[in-house]
Amino acid sequence: MSAPIALEALADRLTAVLGPRLRRDEPLGAMTTYRVGGAARLFVDVEDESVLGHVAAAVAAGPEAATVALLVVGKGSNLLVHEDGFAGLALRLGAGFTTVEIDGREVRAGGGVALPVLARQTTSAGLTGLEWAVGVPGSVGGGVRMNAGGHGSDMATNLTRVRLVGLRTGEDEVVPAADLHLGYRRSSVRPDQVVVRADFGLAEGDAAAGLAEIAEIVRWRREHQPGGPNAGSVFTNPDGDSAGRLIEACGAKGLRRGTAVVSTKHANFIQADPGGRASDVRALMGEVRDRVREATGVTLVPETRLVGFPDEETAP
Repeated sequence: MSAPIALEALADRLTAVLGPRLRRDEPLGAMTTYRVGGAARLFVDVEDESVLGHVAAAVAAGPEAATVALLVVGKGSNLLVHEDGFAGLALRLGAGFTTVEIDGREVRAGGGVALPVLARQTTSAGLTGLEWAVGVPGSVGGGVRMNAGGHGSDMATNLTRVRLVGLRTGEDEVVPAADLHLGYRRSSVRPDQVVVRADFGLAEGDAAAGLAEIAEIVRWRREHQPGGPNAGSVFTNPDGDSAGRLIEACGAKGLRRGTAVVSTKHANFIQADPGGRASDVRALMGEVRDRVREATGVTLVPETRLVGFPDEETAP
């Protein structure tokens, strides 16, 4: 079954159970922090577990389950969407996945919880271990999949277990953090798996001291990192070095291609002009990578996920 036919078959099954909650040609680039790019052919706001169950059942039920492209959007802070959009089903977790439960030192957070919110709530409750997350504009689900981190820590440090729902398989399982193969900006969570919730084990701390640390992290990031349409660090840091230092050393700071420019504030950030083109960002990523490789022999690896591009998550 061809991909377009498979997608229409899935659309029919989803419409039967979701009705108008299944949307077609939904602007997807606007949901990302780059604010550029095209639309998702099919899109669902998954407001609660009932809707998630319907989506998973519809995807897993069809013979085309393995061929339809799937995307969990999260907060869109690590995505670059092609102008031609995403020829698949995209979904975003809604209010039913944004609760934070604190029981002593144990914390359970829904996959749709914003990481800065999680950082502030746990710190205010007198717990320590997630202060760093205030500087990461992603969701808990995206943070788990990418093993997000910063300021000397990451998700793996305090994560104990996650609940995953496989859209292609319908499998609903609780997985210990030790089985997720968490490493630097990576995990074994598949693109078709939804992080429904994540559990953390934190330490007792001092709320006032923790909130002061959060304020310092926010101050540092505002001083050292650019605002505006960007997706944070474009490349992961090579062992023993930083991508930003290598890019700046190669003279690429401030380099512009069309509507995209390497930040003059931090060289590992690429900013998009309002109304810009994702293909310009992608081309600039490639040129920066080539410059660094030619000058140093180091091949930078993208941290940004490419959506709708021919090679998707591979280096441009």
